[in-house]
Amino acid sequence: MRIVSGIQPTGNLHLGNYLGAIRNWVRMQDDGECLFFLADLHAISMPHDPATLTANTYEMVAALVACGVDPDRSYLFNQTQVPAHAELQWLLNGTARMGWLNRMTQWKDKAGKNREGASAALFTYPVLQAADVLLYQTTHVPVGDDQKQHLELARDIAQKFNNDFASEDDPVFTLPEPFIPPEAARIMSLRDGSAKMSKSEPSDMSRINMTDDADTIMQKVKKAKTDPEPLPSDPAGLEGRAEAKNLVAIYAAMAGSSVDAVLAEFGGEGFGKFKPALGELLVETLAPINARFVELKQDRAALSAILAKGAEKARTLAAPTLSRTYEALGLVRG
Repeated sequence: MRIVSGIQPTGNLHLGNYLGAIRNWVRMQDDGECLFFLADLHAISMPHDPATLTANTYEMVAALVACGVDPDRSYLFNQTQVPAHAELQWLLNGTARMGWLNRMTQWKDKAGKNREGASAALFTYPVLQAADVLLYQTTHVPVGDDQKQHLELARDIAQKFNNDFASEDDPVFTLPEPFIPPEAARIMSLRDGSAKMSKSEPSDMSRINMTDDADTIMQKVKKAKTDPEPLPSDPAGLEGRAEAKNLVAIYAAMAGSSVDAVLAEFGGEGFGKFKPALGELLVETLAPINARFVELKQDRAALSAILAKGAEKARTLAAPTLSRTYEALGLVRG
């Protein structure tokens, strides 16, 4: 397996990122060859502050390494240092179709009603995502529900390119398959159990940041929205109780347990007992990550070296596919 996945450097990781994606990245390092990149080229498709993007890129590297992504076992880099990502996107723009891109749900959501005012980069964002994956002859891509459509588009682009410019026996691109991790917890906001935990939520109390210290974590858990009823003894009793269901799911994910097991232990108890137990579990698990992050983020030279090392390996891996794409299109390179 060759696995590729990316994350935008748009601020500190939160618990939803960790349990939904990053913890699985760490585990995937045992499953195959892994390429994990910071999608800084994607980040400029929306209005941004350059200095903040730079700072966030370094912080994200520190956070990923602190969480357990090993630069010696995986490729860890940012897109900018591998120009082949942008080159292949342009080459694939000739294959991608406007109709395909117009149907992308995220384009509609992010552009909103002002599509005429949205950037061309936002519109062609899925083509760059396709390039991110196809560049490395990727076999598997971890996907959540919100990314399935983009992976399908990448496969459509690869298939059309192969049909138009290569033979059936010798395709230019591998068609990547979705990789559904066995445990991909969907973590919701601490203020609204019906909304995903998100960096964009205005209230910092809605999320547990991977950089929060112990006191902050305990405070956020104690102030998390709940209802007055005690916890049920079985999962059916959590239906219609979004906030309670979310806190129990977080506990189960952090403990490596099941919702049934958590309710077997805490069923009948009120949140006055459950919340402190959840807070202590979070602190115990996240404290080493936080300490490592604080240490790493002070050393930009070391973080730059990690990115440079990963980018050098990625450029070498990408070169044959990029050359083959140019050749297939009839473009002459010196």
